[in-house]
Amino acid sequence: MAIQEKEEAVTEQKKQNSVLKEVISWIVLIICAFLIAYVITHFVIVKAVVPSGSMENTIMTGDQIVGNRLAYLFSDPKRGDIIIFKFPDDETQNYVKRIIGMPGDTVQIIDGVLYVNGEMQEEDYLKEPMWDYDFGPYTVPDGHYFMLGDNRNTSVDSRYWTNQFVAEDKIIGKAWFRYKPTITMLK
Repeated sequence: MAIQEKEEAVTEQKKQNSVLKEVISWIVLIICAFLIAYVITHFVIVKAVVPSGSMENTIMTGDQIVGNRLAYLFSDPKRGDIIIFKFPDDETQNYVKRIIGMPGDTVQIIDGVLYVNGEMQEEDYLKEPMWDYDFGPYTVPDGHYFMLGDNRNTSVDSRYWTNQFVAEDKIIGKAWFRYKPTITMLK
């Protein structure tokens, strides 16, 4: 009888070890999933919700977008890129706008028409023509960018900020695609 009890005890111990190993494997899996999600959301992508109509019709109020944090790791931002950045007047807020002025550029709006370095810009992404206002000229300092929304008549952008230019190190990422309400690549 003692041998049978020992065999039952060994069998019971094996079952307990098996359950313990299974629980540990699930805990490790969950921790790994959280670590991977943390790395991706803090070093690879950035999510943003657009709270205003300043980028309409490219990005609508309430749209949820994903930006690529690695987009400018091996290349520089380009004129026309839609980026997510720290708002220069309150860096606790992230903004989404389009790069219009590059370092060293002179940006001016004359009678509602955008000029960069004296050349009129074609902007097929605008919601509507700009009102006949004049702004600038603004000369973009080295390492900074001049930002405008696509809905120029209602956008609060570089024209109105106290700190008019976005420093390159405040760029979080390039807007990549909208995922809600529909999936659409941004350009």
